[in-house]
Amino acid sequence: MKIGYIGLGNMGRPIAANLARAGHEMIVFDLSREAVDCFVEEFDARPANGLESLAQAADIIITIVPSGQDVRKIVLGEKNGDDCLLAGLDDSKLFIDMSSSEPTGTVNLGETLKEHGISFIDAPVSGGVKRAAAGTISIMVGGEKASIERAQPLFQDIGDDVFECGELGAGHALKALNNMLSALSVFATTEALMIGKRFGLDPAVMIDTINKSSGRSNATELKFHQFILNKDYGSGFSNGLMLKDLTIAQDLARSTGLSAPCTALVRDAFAEAVNHYGPTSDHTEVARMLQEIRKTAL
Repeated sequence: MKIGYIGLGNMGRPIAANLARAGHEMIVFDLSREAVDCFVEEFDARPANGLESLAQAADIIITIVPSGQDVRKIVLGEKNGDDCLLAGLDDSKLFIDMSSSEPTGTVNLGETLKEHGISFIDAPVSGGVKRAAAGTISIMVGGEKASIERAQPLFQDIGDDVFECGELGAGHALKALNNMLSALSVFATTEALMIGKRFGLDPAVMIDTINKSSGRSNATELKFHQFILNKDYGSGFSNGLMLKDLTIAQDLARSTGLSAPCTALVRDAFAEAVNHYGPTSDHTEVARMLQEIRKTAL
């Protein structure tokens, strides 16, 4: 299968690599020429000359880029005459957005593409860089059943679990809510450890105990020993991206008319972490910030 693939970043590259290893013909595009050249050399892929030509050459087109705004720009361009995917798409193509995009924006983009007869599903992923490289990520999919079935062989090449979440935009909604829970767990666990430390408990013993008890989470199992207690702060997922996902979750709550105080609390904390350390800093550094603010080192 010919796959046009846009986005060779921290998550995008290992996913693209697994598709290439599975035997798919890869046509790749990234703003970083170095990223494209390295991928082309390693996997005998084709570099795309542009977005329109990529769409024309591929059967399935995948985007995995930082935001939904980026996806919209890639698909539609910003003004008439821009190089964009839409100029090369037709009703034989399937477009898959694997970015962590804003769900209402995904629905709006879907309406535009539907007018042109183009199939579109959202399929954001979860699991981090290591699981992306191992081909064991979770994939949250929204869209029409026939389009999801068409994409299933690709999903099997890159992940362990595929969850059909509902209509277009449902995957992006669930991804944002999942990341809200992930962020909240880092925040709440840091607070619990600081309380325990002030009482006289050993944070490492606390994490070991919690991981065998009802308070365990992905954060306690995969982040605290690995990136926080050892002061590494290098999980591979940035504060800026986490803040973006938390903002999506907060906006989603507002759109439903639901008060979401926990979401607002943790979003504000990560916004402060971005101000402290910058958007490219690791999201686990929110734990470092909390320790500094509350003068309680773990």
